Amino acid sequence: MAKYLISFPSAAMVVPDGEWEAVVRDSHAVIEEAKAAGVYVFGGGIDEAVPPALVSADGAVAEGGYPWAPPLNGGFTVLELPSRDEAVAWAARIAKACRCDQELRVFGFDPAS
Repeated sequence: MAKYLISFPSAAMVVPDGEWEAVVRDSHAVIEEAKAAGVYVFGGGIDEAVPPALVSADGAVAEGGYPWAPPLNGGFTVLELPSRDEAVAWAARIAKACRCDQELRVFGFDPAS
């Protein structure tokens, strides 16, 4: 079993007026299906109203993230699945519900984490 990150940046989610309620309903339904199937780990969206902070090894805090990196925003879901094929199938379900393509990544296995 591997953990998969299924995500999208905020700009990818272009929903016509009047369809937001359906997107919320459909996306919540897919998450409930993942929970019922026992594959849901966690998920959510980056709160874009709260700016990131860059924290150094000595505890110093600077507002903002890495200046050279693209912003991290949007939504994500982490599922634990037995195969990439199943991860692709779940990503397709989430893409349909959210009305936007999803990026799929696998977490590297670390037995200490």
